[in-house]
Amino acid sequence: MHNYVFPAKAAYRLVQITDCHLLAEHDGIYRDCQPAVHLQAILAQLQLSPPDALILTGDLTQDHTLGSYQLLAQLCQELSCPVFVLPGNHDDLAMLAQLQQQPPFQRAESLSLGEWQLFLLNTKGATPAGEFAEDRQSALAQQFAKSQAKQFWLFCHHHPQPLGCFIDKHGLRDQQTFWPWLLREPKIKGLAHGHAHLAYHKVAQGIDIVGCPASSVQFLASDDWQTVNAGPQWCEWYFAAAGQVSWQFKRL
Repeated sequence: MHNYVFPAKAAYRLVQITDCHLLAEHDGIYRDCQPAVHLQAILAQLQLSPPDALILTGDLTQDHTLGSYQLLAQLCQELSCPVFVLPGNHDDLAMLAQLQQQPPFQRAESLSLGEWQLFLLNTKGATPAGEFAEDRQSALAQQFAKSQAKQFWLFCHHHPQPLGCFIDKHGLRDQQTFWPWLLREPKIKGLAHGHAHLAYHKVAQGIDIVGCPASSVQFLASDDWQTVNAGPQWCEWYFAAAGQVSWQFKRL
């Protein structure tokens, strides 16, 4: 597992962007919005106030083309912070690996920030639903055991618990083993995800779950698939080296 260690400081500001759904064309349209235009607007804001890192939590592409990833690389090339990526159900692992070879992208599965260690979980499966099967859980548990950090936070693409709407059929599978595994590690304080195109926060058995809004379009919490173009959205995270955490949903 590749671990990225940040320089020591009192607090860290990280930005989470998810579900970009880029097409190969800059002016391409997805669900009545232009995803590249939305993403470019967010990145312009980040250039004015650079974070310590950017985490992209999946579904970076909509049309599954190399051109969409090249467009992402072009949009991010002026960023001065490291960029970390997680695959979503739409993403291609080989193309993501190519992307991670270009600055400012970095390959890492965990990030060390003071007393915090953030783990970036690959929940991509064979279907649109998420998978984090027992072999992945066991491998990560070994990393937990090796870590000297006092607190853990997890980032992934798929939502780990039902939301009571249509997206649940594409949620994280393996929940019967995932949640008992999660609860065995007292250092885990929370989990952030994308996929649902929905900003929310809830606490499940003492663990914070935070859904990041999409940079493209938001999904309505309905029984059928409905979307709304509410402008570019993302989430900003604040991890204090001493152990505090907070977050804020942002929109343009």
